Amino acid sequence: MQITPQEIAETLAMVSQQHLDIRTITLGLNLRSCTDSSVQSMARKVYDRMTTAAEQLVPVAEQLEREFGIPIVNKRISVTPIAEISGAVQEEDLSPLAQAMDRAGEQVGVDFVGGFSALVQKGASKSDIKLMNSIPQALADTGRVCSSVNVASTRAGINMDAVWKMSNVIMDTARATADRDCIGAAKLVVFANAVEDNPFMAGAFHGSGEADAVINVGVSGPGVVRNVLANMPQDADLTSVAEAIKATAFKITRAGELMAREASKRLGVAQGILDLSLAPTPAEGDSVAEILEAIGVGTCGGPGTTAALALLNDAVKKGGVMASSSVGGLSGAFIPVSEDAGMIRAAEAGALTLEKLEAMTCVCSVGLDMIAIPGDTTPETIFGIIADECAIGVINTKTTAVRIIPAIGKQAGDRLDFGGLLGYAPVMPVNANAGCVLAHRGGRFPAPINSLKN
Repeated sequence: MQITPQEIAETLAMVSQQHLDIRTITLGLNLRSCTDSSVQSMARKVYDRMTTAAEQLVPVAEQLEREFGIPIVNKRISVTPIAEISGAVQEEDLSPLAQAMDRAGEQVGVDFVGGFSALVQKGASKSDIKLMNSIPQALADTGRVCSSVNVASTRAGINMDAVWKMSNVIMDTARATADRDCIGAAKLVVFANAVEDNPFMAGAFHGSGEADAVINVGVSGPGVVRNVLANMPQDADLTSVAEAIKATAFKITRAGELMAREASKRLGVAQGILDLSLAPTPAEGDSVAEILEAIGVGTCGGPGTTAALALLNDAVKKGGVMASSSVGGLSGAFIPVSEDAGMIRAAEAGALTLEKLEAMTCVCSVGLDMIAIPGDTTPETIFGIIADECAIGVINTKTTAVRIIPAIGKQAGDRLDFGGLLGYAPVMPVNANAGCVLAHRGGRFPAPINSLKN
């Protein structure tokens, strides 16, 4: 499908007036050649591989910004899950690998590096356990590195031992960065059904089925969708609303397709997927919550919110999938509280609760995202939150995730301030009735009957 000059002109108007941007160009890298028995030797190999392969990533992205007039907000790298290539490492602490990733990211000028990760949905190897144990120190010592652990899948069920492990890792990571508003926990996500080609942080990693180097692009345009809906009459029926969102998603995705093609060609690497997720920012007007309110919900979190989000997510996918040859990643609508000005307002007003957010995750693209909770929340409660979210993903065969930030020393009504795209998070109250038995039972939540597809 050809991209026309008219499309480009229309896209430029979206950029200048409605916050359209390319949220990320992410270079996925295979690090399997970096394996070594010494963590320091392996760290040197990781640094050399990343700095060599990604040397031109930022210059090419900046060149594309100048030529096409479309901002590229973040340039990122995702790598092979570190636990998968650390089996021969003799040392217990894998944080030197994260430090090498961070130095390489700084050297080439990217904003984030993803892939300090493990996949433990059915069981954890020795290197998986080493990696999980290393996460608090790794994220405390680095600024760019992000970590993810996949604890569940529809085919495997939920590894409840890993969920309990990660509940404590989240608390330890928040404590390790308490002097920086617990930023470490904001770079850590726990997944069910993680995808291997996600360009968005903190969950990006380079999956085992990928080529040696791949360009994945994530587009974002909540402000564009909001503007279209704001100009529709209030008596427009929901079929018309859905059609308007579909048409807009198509146009947004075409901009990303153009950038993906050019970046892939100029870098000389494979073109991967286009993730057409609506990812909000703290900027006014660039909000998924405000889209839901433009659809007709009084305040995000009120009755009707889940239905409006389901309509939005479905229409975005339908519109975007026709605009690219390779839609992938997560693709839909994100609902991170701290990164969305409308979500922040709704949470501060009490209209948006943790329980309502959980309901919304049944129909959105990810899960409970960038949510600050009181610092005295127990690991058992965090376990329950993760387990509930994993159950939604496993039973419904969709990706779900939990990225919550225990606000050490703070209570509901306080706030954490991260700055930049991460925004600020009001500390939200948590139902403390988790009990102490479920989290300690261990074992594996069995795969559901709908996993038997063969």
